[in-house]
Amino acid sequence: MTLEELQTTIKTQVGVLLYFSGENCSVCHALRPKFKELFDESFPELKQIYLDAHENAEISAHFQVFTVPAMIVFMDGKEFAREGRLVSLHQLTKQLKRPYEMMTG
Repeated sequence: MTLEELQTTIKTQVGVLLYFSGENCSVCHALRPKFKELFDESFPELKQIYLDAHENAEISAHFQVFTVPAMIVFMDGKEFAREGRLVSLHQLTKQLKRPYEMMTG
């Protein structure tokens, strides 16, 4: 995926989860299935995009991601939430629930 394709996706989708990880990052690999489960169950209309930060250096730099794991949620084309390293899934759910429900009816 190119930066241009990603920017188009962010603008055209209800919401997008960008999850940046690294091949040698054990925290990344432990959190990814938890993020997937959370977003599949609680926020199914948000598009999930998983990127290797090193393989996608241009995209990582554009979004100012310099450490992994990092997660950015876009809603209505705008950055809504950003988390890095240690993420509370409970806190994230609480933060996203109301705006998500407002956008998806």
